[in-house]
Amino acid sequence: MKKFGLAGVLVFVGCTSMVNNTPEHLFANWPKGASPEEVGIRIATRFLEQPHSQYGRRGKPKQITYPDVCTWYGSLCFAKETQNADLAARLRARFEPLFGSEAHLLPLPNHVDNTVFGAVPLELYMQTKEARYLQMGQAMADAQWAVPPAGEKNNTPEARAWLDKGFTWQTRLWIDDMFMITMVQAQAFRATGDRRYIDRAAKEMVMYLDELQRPNGLFYHAPDVPFFWGRGNGWMAAGMAELLRSLPLDNPERPRILAGYHKMMAALLAYQAPDGMWRQLINDEASWPETSGTGMFAFAMITGVKNGWLDAKAYGPAARKAWLALITYIDDSGDIREVCEGTNKKADRQYYLDRKRVTGDLHGQAPVIWCATALLR
Repeated sequence: MKKFGLAGVLVFVGCTSMVNNTPEHLFANWPKGASPEEVGIRIATRFLEQPHSQYGRRGKPKQITYPDVCTWYGSLCFAKETQNADLAARLRARFEPLFGSEAHLLPLPNHVDNTVFGAVPLELYMQTKEARYLQMGQAMADAQWAVPPAGEKNNTPEARAWLDKGFTWQTRLWIDDMFMITMVQAQAFRATGDRRYIDRAAKEMVMYLDELQRPNGLFYHAPDVPFFWGRGNGWMAAGMAELLRSLPLDNPERPRILAGYHKMMAALLAYQAPDGMWRQLINDEASWPETSGTGMFAFAMITGVKNGWLDAKAYGPAARKAWLALITYIDDSGDIREVCEGTNKKADRQYYLDRKRVTGDLHGQAPVIWCATALLR
């Protein structure tokens, strides 16, 4: 992919912003190679070229993991938005073995990272109306709020206590959860129209907002980890954007979620680096520009501007700058670099600063195609 000099990108952004700050103008007139159509097809094609990732490890995967899910879902949405029937067919063909020879790769809905898998068959159902997809995806969404079978290790007093309060038993108060939980529940609502899915996702989101959002608008990775990790906050930003995209206007939790979203977006606007990127630790200038978090923040801002939740004059140029900066990290193979490796929580600043910076990891590929799709919606 052709790389664009930063000065050229900034001049282009600046000129466009001075002419017109409407979404139709800010999210159009792209430099050669930078349009969402061009970038999106490269990311989706790259996804199809590779075997299931198993978090980037070599060898036969044990199951489909959530980075694959996020990229698969994004690619399906991109295919739909661009009316690319060939791409959609290839993405469906990749799923077909999961009904047969690769059924052993289906994750069990026993953890947020596994249950989000349901978003893919639910998207396939919405695009094909084949009942087998709905059955598989809806079962995953239902399991998230069902009591784990007696005797299973997940049937704990803590899990049952969450259920008694109306939350999923998979609650763990990591910010990552607010994409993993809300995504599959939002998809179940989109596929069925049953409001219990979106309503319980909204209730869960409000609880996480109350527990984890700090006065500056950002989020700790967990209550006992006082650091503003980029991708962790990205999961929250993307999760709120996806939830708000489908949350009915009369849902009583919508004003609280929108307020939390606005507070976060304002903080991100303040912490965006001059080159358009966001850092591994958002508020730590000693940390490095990180692509997966940047992609997720850009997606949340693009979605907000497109839906009228954010002021286009304030957030449109920031989202455009982020997109144009992000895509310069894509190499000739279609792999994005400077992606933080898979990361546990740890109450140690150096732990986050020392995370490996990898290339082609689906944690980073997925947000790029989410952005491409959001730009085209």
